[in-house]
Amino acid sequence: MPESESKATSKPEPGEKPRTPPRPPSADNRRGAIAGLIIAIVILGVGWWLARDLTSASKMQDCLMSGRTNCNVIEPAR
Repeated sequence: MPESESKATSKPEPGEKPRTPPRPPSADNRRGAIAGLIIAIVILGVGWWLARDLTSASKMQDCLMSGRTNCNVIEPAR
């Protein structure tokens, strides 16, 4: 056996990193990105709902603080 083949198949010497073939990108990268996207959408949805709820509560408080007694939201007839 030539010298170069014996080194390629033998164990690495101390201090050398073992050579491993590069791995192709796996589906784990995509799963993480999809999970992050879903989490971001959920956070945006909760934030949107919270903003609408706080806005309506603020309007109700403004109405009550102005001394009015009929502050209920009136839904238009459909």
